[in-house]
Amino acid sequence: MAKIERSKVWLCVAGLVINHIGEWLVVKKRYGGLEGKWSFPAGFVEPGETMDQAVVREVQEETGIEIMVKGLIGFRTGVIRDDISDNMAIFICSTSHIEQLLVPQLKEVYEARWMSPITLSQDPHVSVMIHEMAKKTLGAALQINEGINPGDVFGYTSYKLFF
Repeated sequence: MAKIERSKVWLCVAGLVINHIGEWLVVKKRYGGLEGKWSFPAGFVEPGETMDQAVVREVQEETGIEIMVKGLIGFRTGVIRDDISDNMAIFICSTSHIEQLLVPQLKEVYEARWMSPITLSQDPHVSVMIHEMAKKTLGAALQINEGINPGDVFGYTSYKLFF
């Protein structure tokens, strides 16, 4: 795939995937500010896809796991060096099959693993976002609402609301 030129407004997604025993799917990143730290599978939204499609793709690419998006549970936003708007939608997801083999994409991650939120909250090698989320009780997710047409004048080929 050709490298996509990024603007100064980034839109990213992350997936909090929870298995049948309450463990979270995490990956140890190979690059950037999260190198060597546990993080959620995450990445950029690509042209022509919705954020929920992007999180399904990113989780599968980084871990080999097929997921179902349950809802939107958070949003991170910040500005990097007074220049780049960095925005990330955080989705709560479940595995589509109980027994799936983790197959980490070794170009981007060192490993993928299921870990309990308690273990993650005590591990010094986790992202700040995971550390903060592991300390909290997660509330209800914003649910996906599909099949809505905002009007043909806009030309949407995909349209979803989360509320």
